[in-house]
Amino acid sequence: MSNAAAPVTAPEDTSVMAALRSPRRLKTEVLAGLVVALALIPEAISFSIIAGVDPRVGLFASFTMAVTISIVGGRPAMISAATGAIALVVAPLSREYGLDYLIAAVILGGVLQIVLSVIGVAKLMRFIPRSVMVGFVNALAILIFTSQLPYLLGVPALVYPLVAVGLIVMVFLPKLTRVVPAPLIAIVLLTAATLVFALQVPDVGDEGELPSSLPSLLIPNVPFTLDTLSIIAPFALAIALVGLLESLMTAKLVDDITDSHSNKSREAWGQGVANLVTGFTGGMGGCAMIGQTMINVKVSGARTRISTFLAGTFLLILVVGLGDIVALIPMAALVAVMIMVSVGTFDWHSIHPKTLRRMPKSETLVMVVTVAVTVATHNLAYGVVVGVVTAMVLFARRVAHLTEVVDVAHPDENTRVYKVLGELFFASSNDLIYQFDYIGDPLDIVIDMSESHIWDASTVATLDAITTKYAAKGKTVKIIGLDDSSTERHDRLSGNLGAGH
Repeated sequence: MSNAAAPVTAPEDTSVMAALRSPRRLKTEVLAGLVVALALIPEAISFSIIAGVDPRVGLFASFTMAVTISIVGGRPAMISAATGAIALVVAPLSREYGLDYLIAAVILGGVLQIVLSVIGVAKLMRFIPRSVMVGFVNALAILIFTSQLPYLLGVPALVYPLVAVGLIVMVFLPKLTRVVPAPLIAIVLLTAATLVFALQVPDVGDEGELPSSLPSLLIPNVPFTLDTLSIIAPFALAIALVGLLESLMTAKLVDDITDSHSNKSREAWGQGVANLVTGFTGGMGGCAMIGQTMINVKVSGARTRISTFLAGTFLLILVVGLGDIVALIPMAALVAVMIMVSVGTFDWHSIHPKTLRRMPKSETLVMVVTVAVTVATHNLAYGVVVGVVTAMVLFARRVAHLTEVVDVAHPDENTRVYKVLGELFFASSNDLIYQFDYIGDPLDIVIDMSESHIWDASTVATLDAITTKYAAKGKTVKIIGLDDSSTERHDRLSGNLGAGH
């Protein structure tokens, strides 16, 4: 992916102590955290509205998720907070049963994430193909951009030049200096302009009421019964799976960008702990945020847990202590930041004509399917699952046609030797039965399997069927050349699968 072309970062760059000893790096982490905190405010409020809860529920979730994951997570510099995917999952529960049931589901979802991390769910990441990852990234970029359209449609005309100025600042300022993150300069500049010239444009304050107090311990007021469990369990499972999927794929993306490795099992465990903390402080739950993570890692250059911790801390300070000031930030400034994030996130190399000409059509199809499903449903989990299934089907179809049966020898007039080439599983072995001459072959048949492998029961059943068809004509079959695992599988299953199986 084109994102991997970012400057290479040495593993020690993720060290908190090294950043604390370097004023330059510490400044980068601090300013990155501030920019992310400013970008989190309208996002958290918007996601609260989607979930059908008070804006404070989303803001508190973002604060507790970011601070907790900075301590217990496995991917330094990645931002976790309230997200649209989790908001969509919990919205029906919130509407029908209220906030207390939502909080209970978030807490149970955190427990499930911890359990899944312990049993090794993070290892499943290796089964996600590159084409699905590219589709995941491109879909996220599209969703980030389309999520800004409500702030660009039906708004005062002054919004458009403000967004344009913000984009110009973020495109050209880094060419002159990187002392201060360009997004922060754009936010400050546009806010000052709207105040000095008294411009009447939508601001953060229009998105919802900001909290005036700190989050506190909250025990959901729900009956501890099996009926309650039956209500919240499906939502809790969805929270756990969607949250882990987004978080682990975002972690892998950051690994590629920074050319470093992160502990995915610890990240999965950390997401569970963060959701527990979030639930018990009245938050709506969350997971990794691709947009804010890209602001932190790619735009601002942060690499350590400091930026993540400060993003949550600054968020709380801004909305509780400086809410009146934050409310004055024009939405145009934050829209401009998110548009730049969208452009930077999209893998433009993946749609370049040269890339499309060289890439196998199946790979491109998987990417397109992943993007289409994700954008259509606004659910990254659906897109990734459909993309993986599509990739599996196309792979099985491709491999199925690589199996071949070759007539290799005739030691004597009563013997014929066949050699089977290729991997044998349900898709490829079904056609195997039709590649032998049951009538014309001599009495003794040898099937050499030294250049093939038995992967499943379907293949053993097919070999049994071939043996049976020859036996019906008074001929014998000897299977040779099986490797150890194929021999074990064949010996264990042959003759025990039943007719038609």
